[in-house]
Amino acid sequence: MAKPQRFLPVLLLIIFVLFWTYNKQLWRPRHIVNVTFCPLSNVEKKTPKAGIVFIETTEELEPPPLVVCAVESAARIYPERPVLLFMKGLPAPNRTAHSQAIDLLSKIRNVFVLPLNFKVIFNCTPLQSWYDKVIPENEMYWTHVSSDASRLALIWKYGGIYLDSDVISMRPIPEENFLAAQSSRYSSNGVLGFREHHPFVWDSMKDFVENYDGNSWGHQGPELMTRMLNKLCTLPTFEGPQEDAACQNISFLQPNRFYPIPYSEWEKFFMVLDPFPDFNQSYALHLWNFMNNKGLKVEPGSNHLIEKLFIKYCPTTYRVLVQKRDEGTVE
Repeated sequence: MAKPQRFLPVLLLIIFVLFWTYNKQLWRPRHIVNVTFCPLSNVEKKTPKAGIVFIETTEELEPPPLVVCAVESAARIYPERPVLLFMKGLPAPNRTAHSQAIDLLSKIRNVFVLPLNFKVIFNCTPLQSWYDKVIPENEMYWTHVSSDASRLALIWKYGGIYLDSDVISMRPIPEENFLAAQSSRYSSNGVLGFREHHPFVWDSMKDFVENYDGNSWGHQGPELMTRMLNKLCTLPTFEGPQEDAACQNISFLQPNRFYPIPYSEWEKFFMVLDPFPDFNQSYALHLWNFMNNKGLKVEPGSNHLIEKLFIKYCPTTYRVLVQKRDEGTVE
């Protein structure tokens, strides 16, 4: 007679198969988003991944010096990564193709200036249904809202770091999945970074659509990031000695990383500061350009903080667009 022990391995195998068949959901990895991935279009296949992303949602084809400086500084700080400037004005029929700013950026090896096509970037994301229904002409803050949506879609599809176009890079950001605190318990969306197809970004796009309020400035921007983080953890106050925090698998970087000068003091960028701040805790500086309703600009020889930042972090932009000297080559 066969011994019962001989059938034990077979019995265990049968039990395992039955358990796997009827309980697949127990074996699914955590944080997997239920998404049907669409094949990338030919345009999307050519877009570099894990880059540094900037967005221009107006029809502007001549970026101002601050935007060019932001892109140049990122290209210098991240020389081995693609730096992508998406512009809504490209392509623009019946408009001149010449742009001194774009010509300057095109000479930088790792900078790519690309058209921003909402229909393409929102395709196969939760934002597609919103974009199909929204009427831009009726939106109070369309430039801002479309930018908020675009950065989420682009980072979801390609991964990388998004920076506002008034952020001057100073040193590499050592984090992959992160958001930046603007102040106590409040996140910005002017600087953020995630790997490709991170579930937090997908969930943020879903919340964008489900709780859309186009009449409330920031509702789809910093307030969206803040309420999404609040679902995961209690946000720190960053009082006293400031250290970066962690919210599950997302780093929440303390305000000095990008906002050592708060928006209420934005005019300091156009002042002579003595002593000159070292910003040794900062990866980049957000210059709060939306607050600049006085039209202040970089003035050669002023010794203003912004001029010193241009000279150090975007010298080609300073030489060509501020000093108005010959373009030559990118230094």
